[in-house]
Amino acid sequence: MNLFNSALGKNITFVRPAYFIISGFSGIPNIKYYYVFLCFVYIVSVLGNTVVMAVIYLDHNLRTPKYIAVFNLAFVDLLGSSALVPKLLDIFLFNHRYISYNDCLTFVFFSYTFLSMQVFNLVALSYDRLIAIMHPLRYQVKVTHRFMLCLIASFWVFAVTVDLVLVGLLTRLSFCGSVVIDSYFCDHGQMFRMACNDFTPSHVLAVLIIALIFTCPLEFIVLSYICIGYALSKVATAQERYKAFKTCTGHLSLVAIYFIPLLITFTAGSQIHPNARIINLSLTSVFPSMLNPIIYVLQTQEIKVSVKKLLKVRIETKMKVKK
Repeated sequence: MNLFNSALGKNITFVRPAYFIISGFSGIPNIKYYYVFLCFVYIVSVLGNTVVMAVIYLDHNLRTPKYIAVFNLAFVDLLGSSALVPKLLDIFLFNHRYISYNDCLTFVFFSYTFLSMQVFNLVALSYDRLIAIMHPLRYQVKVTHRFMLCLIASFWVFAVTVDLVLVGLLTRLSFCGSVVIDSYFCDHGQMFRMACNDFTPSHVLAVLIIALIFTCPLEFIVLSYICIGYALSKVATAQERYKAFKTCTGHLSLVAIYFIPLLITFTAGSQIHPNARIINLSLTSVFPSMLNPIIYVLQTQEIKVSVKKLLKVRIETKMKVKK
């Protein structure tokens, strides 16, 4: 069998529906309150990530390689939640469950691109902490502004390219049966399984994406912290070990928030109830975007100092204007 026969065929007619139907939850009363809650999460996410980006932009002391990654994380969180939550609210809160074919493919592309970039930002921050603790004297040589910008740019190119291929393969599928997607958004896995022609290329790419955008980054992060733990075990005093480890707590919190729900969902597999799966995945999609700026403001000393300094300047400016 030629795996890519549908992509290479010249005279193949593809059956493309006018729309898809997003099923969402089933049999849960008063589920609209959950969507109102997601709306609140989205508002907090937008405000929090805007504040983090503004603080990093306004304070020249925060224009370091680490905060290039933090700024990009806030930027991705802002775009990711904006790509997902408003459309989700429109579908379920206002009962517009019919979504056109082209809109659904666009939804897939942007949702998966921003979710991928969230993971890659965590990888970049993990590498930053690894070098900062294992090679503190060479940190400024190894992790430069140029290196971090190139790393982030390469992640963007990779994520966009992979997701363009992902969507491109979906356009080579025929949907001649059900058009109901059993999820809370245009879920790639649910979509290609509804096809009535060969969906092997899409299935192979889906497995590769799980490996490249979930398994490999998680393994890299875990190995990074094993190396960090080994390096800290050689530090002379407990106080110095605690001080060094404290710089990692914010990043570790983000990793836990993002990966633990996904690990639960993937481990449970088909045994998990569809409603539980939707809740788990929807919270994983929007909660990190809300909590990331809160964690960085509360647990990162540089940002706390910067926020206090900017507020102090703001108050002093207002007092001068009043005088």
